[in-house]
Amino acid sequence: MNILESFRVAIDSLLANKMRSILTMLGMIIGVSAVILLVSIGSGVQADISGQIMGLGSNITMVMPGKIEMQPGGGHSGGPMGMTNKLELEHVEDIKNGAQHVKYVLPTISGVASVKYGNLSRTADLMGTTPEYPIARNSSVEKGRFFAETDVEGLKRVCTIGQTVAEDFFGFRDPIGEKITISGRKFTVIGVMSKKGAGGMGIDMDNQVFIPVTVAQRILGTKNVSLILVQAERQEDMDLAIKETERVLSKKLEENDFTILAQDELLATFQSMMGTLTLMLGGIAGISLLVGGIGIMNIMLVSVTERTREIGIRKAVGARTFDILSQFVIEAITLSVVGGVLGIIFGAVGSVVLGQFLPSSITFWSIVLAFLFSFAVGIFFGVYPAFKASKLDPIEALRYE
Repeated sequence: MNILESFRVAIDSLLANKMRSILTMLGMIIGVSAVILLVSIGSGVQADISGQIMGLGSNITMVMPGKIEMQPGGGHSGGPMGMTNKLELEHVEDIKNGAQHVKYVLPTISGVASVKYGNLSRTADLMGTTPEYPIARNSSVEKGRFFAETDVEGLKRVCTIGQTVAEDFFGFRDPIGEKITISGRKFTVIGVMSKKGAGGMGIDMDNQVFIPVTVAQRILGTKNVSLILVQAERQEDMDLAIKETERVLSKKLEENDFTILAQDELLATFQSMMGTLTLMLGGIAGISLLVGGIGIMNIMLVSVTERTREIGIRKAVGARTFDILSQFVIEAITLSVVGGVLGIIFGAVGSVVLGQFLPSSITFWSIVLAFLFSFAVGIFFGVYPAFKASKLDPIEALRYE
């Protein structure tokens, strides 16, 4: 009997027990789908966070409160939790005046605020900053204007709102000049930012309200700033800008009071962390593939027992050991491959659907890896039952009841 004949016999045997075959494939379908789904989520989140970091603007360095030790393999130790924030506006001025290779220095104070207009209310991300923010962050104002330096110095209660806030409160009406309430205080809308869309983990980047940093300090009851963004004049000036910033801040702050993180360093750290997380998710999902493989082996062993007389008859009429071996191996591989293909389809569809709610990116390598793994599982767990079937003694098999 040749391979084609063994393949035909194997397929006929699987079709004769449709329900058992479907239930056996179910483990592979779930396993492959899980691998593709989890890896897609990990890759999607990684790409999304990377995009957010790059979206900070070009040539950006971040000054963060507290000491964060970057680890060689990515990740960090220490950080802002449990420490005292000592970054203030005076440090921003010191960097502006003392760092020659710095173009912009942006203090930012972030928080969450209740925003109201008439009978309408919503929660929005509050951002206190300075007039250079749109330029340094590659953002733009679609309507009206961003606040000016005189607004910052004069503690003017003016704001520039994101598209989501504008649409929810004003619809198609012009919001410029309208009064809204932010954390219980009246503000005049002077501008609307251009649409940004969804950001990291599906966060709405248009649900923001921008106000002068000095006013934000009063609203949030702090004299500190959450973060200082430093933009170098040119890409090649990044190292000099970092050294100058560190030198300036060290005059008034201790070493453990601040951390300077370059954009590419932060990006590399997040990519390393998310890459590890993606592999871990894929490994966890891969366990279900092993479980599916064990299910295939169990069913094939049951099949060998049920078809003992059939095997004996085939051997009695001249079937070789190889013929019996190849038939059962083909059955196991067919179950795993068909299950793998269906798992790929379900996983891809699931990733597309999930992408409507979470960052999700289907990767080619996850599909190939899942399919090859399911194929290998079919061979690995199918060989033993096939070998057991091929070694049955024809006389003993014919006597089997």
